[in-house]
Amino acid sequence: MKYIFFALFMGFAAMSYGQNTLSGKVSDAQNQPLIGVSVYLPELHKGTVTDIEGQYEFNNIPTGKLQIVFSFIGFETQNLNVSVSQSPVNITMTESEHKLDEVVVSTGFNKLQSQNVMKVEHAGVKQMQQQGITSLAEGITTIPGVSQVSTGTSIGKPVIRGLSSNRILVYSQGVRLENQQFGDEHGLGLSDSGVESVEVIKGPASLLYGSDALGGVLYVNPEKFADANTVKADFGQRFYSNTLGSSTSLGVKGSTDNWKFSLRGGYNTHSDYETGDGDRVTNTRYNETDIKAGIGYNNQKMSSVFRYNYNRLDLGIPEEGIAEQSTSKNTEFPRQGIDNHIASLHNSFFFGKSSLDANIGYIFNDRSEFEDSNDAVLRMKLQTLNYDLKYHFPQFGKFEIIAGIQGMHQTNDNFGEEYLIPNAEVNDFGVFGTTNYTWNSNVIQAGIRYDNRHITSEANGIIGEEGSFAAIDRQFDSFNASLGYKTDLSPKWILRLNLASGFRAPNLAELTSNGVHEGTNRYEIGNANLNNEQNVQADLNLEFKGTHFEIFVNGFYNHIDNYIYTQPTGEVLEDNDVFAYTQDNAQLFGGEAGIHFHPHPLDWLHVESSFESVTGKKQNGDYLPLIPANNWNNTIRTEFNIKNWLKNGFARFNVSTTFDQDNVSGFETRSGGYTLFNAGFGGKVTFGKTAFEVSLNGNNLTDKTYIAHLSRLKVDGVPNIGRNVVLGVNFNI
Repeated sequence: MKYIFFALFMGFAAMSYGQNTLSGKVSDAQNQPLIGVSVYLPELHKGTVTDIEGQYEFNNIPTGKLQIVFSFIGFETQNLNVSVSQSPVNITMTESEHKLDEVVVSTGFNKLQSQNVMKVEHAGVKQMQQQGITSLAEGITTIPGVSQVSTGTSIGKPVIRGLSSNRILVYSQGVRLENQQFGDEHGLGLSDSGVESVEVIKGPASLLYGSDALGGVLYVNPEKFADANTVKADFGQRFYSNTLGSSTSLGVKGSTDNWKFSLRGGYNTHSDYETGDGDRVTNTRYNETDIKAGIGYNNQKMSSVFRYNYNRLDLGIPEEGIAEQSTSKNTEFPRQGIDNHIASLHNSFFFGKSSLDANIGYIFNDRSEFEDSNDAVLRMKLQTLNYDLKYHFPQFGKFEIIAGIQGMHQTNDNFGEEYLIPNAEVNDFGVFGTTNYTWNSNVIQAGIRYDNRHITSEANGIIGEEGSFAAIDRQFDSFNASLGYKTDLSPKWILRLNLASGFRAPNLAELTSNGVHEGTNRYEIGNANLNNEQNVQADLNLEFKGTHFEIFVNGFYNHIDNYIYTQPTGEVLEDNDVFAYTQDNAQLFGGEAGIHFHPHPLDWLHVESSFESVTGKKQNGDYLPLIPANNWNNTIRTEFNIKNWLKNGFARFNVSTTFDQDNVSGFETRSGGYTLFNAGFGGKVTFGKTAFEVSLNGNNLTDKTYIAHLSRLKVDGVPNIGRNVVLGVNFNI
């Protein structure tokens, strides 16, 4: 079947034009050719590998400056700015024991992480899956400084250094994800199927993304297209012992010199999860269907990529805790049904020494909640259209400059009996400029931005009664700026210092709520007079990368004016305590630190340890809610090959210790500490002409009974998931 796809795309290729060629040779320090080096052009979404002579070649590419990235396991990644006129571009790669240095796309300048002013965490989804994750939301918690507010295994909301919900902006396929993230029971809603990696900016990124990036950004990168003139197909399957669940993924992708395509389908299904006590938590079961597709085209003047993602979630909502025991995967009432569509079109136009990125995205989120029948009592349809224009000026000496505008038009419409938020319209407009100046081993990055958000909503119901809303018409404005400095103190030491401001306009729930919020079991009243949350954060990053030893230390201080939260009024309505939204200044501080030791001559052995901590307080000294507990994570990992039948083998043993969380807000309860033991191994197995990747992981091996501080089931005393053994296989077809 894959050859049919390839023949079709070769036909499309006949429509292309242009003969610009970029080629070269990749060698090691002994001038020996390196075979199988990955060579990638990020702006064109185009890649290839070196042949037996170390040669590579790209055809039909623009004449202007392009980034080209060379990466190969065991060698330092190289990122160069080149043009066709420089061809052939021959390079010599230097051996290194460090992990591959990845290109960071979330900060605009497409630099390698080692060249970037901002410290951006990069985690590959394949490596997450090798740790036995059950969802993408769980996978990102393997990154120091990132946690999740969870409802069982099905719903997870990312938390970056103590901030979550609308304070964290999620990007998928290059467009901002809008899925009613204001709700505690509204999860990430993204499948790990067809995802290449995740980048995390841990700090205000409003300069690049506008409102809602006050606490940071999760940037989800889709899988790359196939290398030029190849077609690939693969099938993956994972099985989970605890939930009796499975995860299936099937994909095909191909490329010519000009055209490229990808298609992937995934399906996840899980029963109620089992605690360490052997009890199943009723109605935590869920089913997920995910389809991703993409098509791209490039020539000498432009590159265009269209992607589409459909995600269907059928979620059980646990209300009874540990009640009826069942291994069924059919959700019971109450439950949620969520259909999410993401369509994005990314275009790059090349004008010799400059270029223009013109991107547009559309998201349709259809969320229904069912109480005791298949008639939705609550149904919200959120439609979001956003645009993003960035102009990359010709490089002026050592200056790189980007200027752009971004905007969003969003409508929310209700179709059920109950209203959580009113019918409303939101319009955003932002304009910004940022520059990157490099000299020797020093880099300065600075920028400024202005944003305007206009929110209007319709009146509903009889004012004073539950579910009624008064009409609002509010505008929110904000100027923000950032300044960062990166320097190599020595060939092995890197220092980064960043100072940035950010903002968040209040969301519809905070402005208009008037009713019982089932997720928190309280009556919430909004405040139409809320102001912007505005923050300033300072970040310090220090890294040491020796031949066999690495260390990093991150520290931050985040001051937030007008932090929005709820507090009790002393009243009771509808048999629930009444909480009203209000504002106060707040501060968060803490950081992460870690080491990585791989001793010579035992280069196959890796010892890793990291510690993370965050403290959040209001101006009056009270602690903020939903602040994750301190965590200490330790891993011993080995890499090996066994003759000719097992390659890229790995084995790991992990000990994760979460400490007591005694620093709680007045409406939370403290949480006790716990230690979890995890292990896994796997690799690429070859039998004759058959090859496949396999991994076996065991998480919470001792079947520990524990309750995470950020679990929404904590108030009912319901423990988290017990022992879970995950078997994964992946075949190239």
